[in-house]
Amino acid sequence: MSGSNEIIIGATNTQFIDGDRSARYPKREEYVDSGIMFLNGESISRGTINKEAVNFITEQKYRDIKKGRIARNDILLTTRGNSIGDAAFVTTSDRGLINAQMLILRADSRDIHPKFLFYYITSNSLRNYILNFASGSAQPQIPIRDFKKIPLYLPKILVQRKIAAILSTYDELIENNQRRVALLEKMAEEIYREWFVRMRFPDHEKMKKVKGVPEGWKIQKLGQLFNTSSGGTPPRENISNFNGEICWAKTGELKSTFVLDTEEKISQSGIDSSAAKIYPRYTIVIAMYCAMPDISILAVDSATNQACCAFFPKNDYFHYSYSYLLIKFAQKHMINFAHGAAQQNLSQELIKGFPLLTPTKDLIIEYSKVAESIFIQVEQLMKTNTYLRKIRDQLLPRLISGKLSVEHLDIQFPPGMEESVHDI
Repeated sequence: MSGSNEIIIGATNTQFIDGDRSARYPKREEYVDSGIMFLNGESISRGTINKEAVNFITEQKYRDIKKGRIARNDILLTTRGNSIGDAAFVTTSDRGLINAQMLILRADSRDIHPKFLFYYITSNSLRNYILNFASGSAQPQIPIRDFKKIPLYLPKILVQRKIAAILSTYDELIENNQRRVALLEKMAEEIYREWFVRMRFPDHEKMKKVKGVPEGWKIQKLGQLFNTSSGGTPPRENISNFNGEICWAKTGELKSTFVLDTEEKISQSGIDSSAAKIYPRYTIVIAMYCAMPDISILAVDSATNQACCAFFPKNDYFHYSYSYLLIKFAQKHMINFAHGAAQQNLSQELIKGFPLLTPTKDLIIEYSKVAESIFIQVEQLMKTNTYLRKIRDQLLPRLISGKLSVEHLDIQFPPGMEESVHDI
């Protein structure tokens, strides 16, 4: 990097804080529904903390554990397991603890701007460098002593702040869109809950009820409403089965309303040599194994692995916006049932046999007209964020390497960064 100084990260004033490994470490039975965040590798998603994937502990448990407490502007890094090398930047003052498979990097802003260091760590070149330190095949890990040996090429602190400001602009746009997505999703769910759970749909006062149920509503099994199918995994020993052009979704990718793309692609030979099959756009897919509450709508034609269950409505008026929420609300109860069984997984037999109350055709159509526009906005915002991430990720290595110089640019710093600039 032109104009940069090479420095070993361990020689800076950056603090390296690992999670508590003592007997005070919270056990699964100590988790609560709400409280103080207890973070693990799965809690990190796209550079931020995914609060839907965190566990919570009590105030008392938090007081008992002194090590691994997060603070605003911390960088969280997973150092073990499948998500090794993933990083998140703490943007709020919310209290939380990391588990023993994570590390906190707390940069001294006099040496390294924290947000610059975060972007540096998430750049492909440094991330690959970090992963080279991973050891152990069963449980790869990055020891702190090895992490401290990593060399950094640091420009002047003002240049670091300018780079962080440029990249943060993209992150703020993405975050704003994510908030809009969350509000829209909540709106669709609230309308669904109001109409079909509380039964306060339009003109419900005029509807005759039989034993507390609106006339025309029926208890039906999911198998009466949907055909289901699971996918498959092509043999990996045949490399021609992968790196194709067909999207192939796994359960870990069913975390958001829409699946816009997949981590892996398979080929036609992969389809032909396995139980995988291509499902059309707007197919509803849920995770079956480990009874995880993951559900998504395929925004592209895609195959899935065998841990996914796909739904195909038998009624043409079952719009995907209605089907998605119907299955999502039912899934929560199915998971509770599965957790009481010897094998804590869902199966197609359990899914198809699950009973639920379904409204009239006219009401489903009316709801779908309202919900469709909401889901269209959600899909579009998610696509916009994909584009913004792509541009940001293309800028990142050019800015970090110095190929795209910002030293003489007049940068408008986002709120929160201006005060630190004036201190230079």
